[in-house]
Amino acid sequence: METSEYFEKFTWRIEDFSTKNGMKLKSKDFKIRGYTWKILVHPLRKDVDHFTFYLMVADSLPPYGWNRDTFFKLVLINQLDMNKSIVKETQQKFNGGYRCWGSFFIRLKDFNDHKQGYLVRDTCILEAHICVSNFTPKIHDINSLNPNSTDQSSDVRETVCPRMSGSTSSPRASGSTFSPRTSSSDLTIREFLDLENLKPEEKCLIPLLDEMCMWRPSLIENLMKKTPLFRQWTLMSLGQILHFLKTKKVKDMNEDDIEKIKSLWEELANSSELDLSWLEPYVQSALGVKPYIERAKKLKKLKDKVVALDIKMKQLRDELTASQAQYEIARKGLSEVRNGFQEMNINAPIGYTML
Repeated sequence: METSEYFEKFTWRIEDFSTKNGMKLKSKDFKIRGYTWKILVHPLRKDVDHFTFYLMVADSLPPYGWNRDTFFKLVLINQLDMNKSIVKETQQKFNGGYRCWGSFFIRLKDFNDHKQGYLVRDTCILEAHICVSNFTPKIHDINSLNPNSTDQSSDVRETVCPRMSGSTSSPRASGSTFSPRTSSSDLTIREFLDLENLKPEEKCLIPLLDEMCMWRPSLIENLMKKTPLFRQWTLMSLGQILHFLKTKKVKDMNEDDIEKIKSLWEELANSSELDLSWLEPYVQSALGVKPYIERAKKLKKLKDKVVALDIKMKQLRDELTASQAQYEIARKGLSEVRNGFQEMNINAPIGYTML
């Protein structure tokens, strides 16, 4: 039985790259195996020092109740030397919580250097290869891609799936995972963790840690210098903080939550040499919620009291209105009875006369 893997490819050729809106750079929708996708480039802000892009589910789907397990490859094409093209490949589960998966590809200064071959004549070429076979394929490196398959149109998708077979080494290949890489190591965030001994609730933190290191690749470099035990503790602590910030709603926060995050953050700040300045404003904002929560509770208590008094005042006003109506009726009746009424001494005897 032939065990070859089949992929369908979408090519996005971005011309006049420097004139595009770097905050909203995305391809048109494209369909593969009945699903709708698109490619997104990470917003190119002043504080971004790397080129990153994603594969995103573009179907109109609810925020929960669905998932899509997909093997795919994202490729940044080197237009001067195909052997230097950068590929990131993975099998990931898309769902309501994770509609996008992507990776850090190259430092932005290298990407913008036309001599490097990734941005030539203000044009770059991105590819998404999505597996359409019914089994999980093996991981291949960049040389397994068809070096002659780059289309010159603006947005082109191959309608016939090229066979992805064979594998030779490449200095720019991403290896067997999709996690972010550093220039000095092929380690990924997962290789820093003892995955077998992680609890289920700890394994749920891994996507958040992947995303963090994708945006902050320097964390990988700093963690390489630490002991395995320190790495494990640091990453799990960071994962808990990220999960808290991502999932916890202000209305659901309590003092125990705040104390836990405060303790984790202080331990990280005192024990870690990692640059977490980018995260500190968000943590401090969460810790600053305590006075807000206390004031919100007091506000709610007073609001409830005002509402109760307002209801009581309305009831009293209704009673007063009814009493006023009854008073007017009684007063009118009294006036009618008094009309022509002669007062008499009711204490005097009625008496009689002998005449």
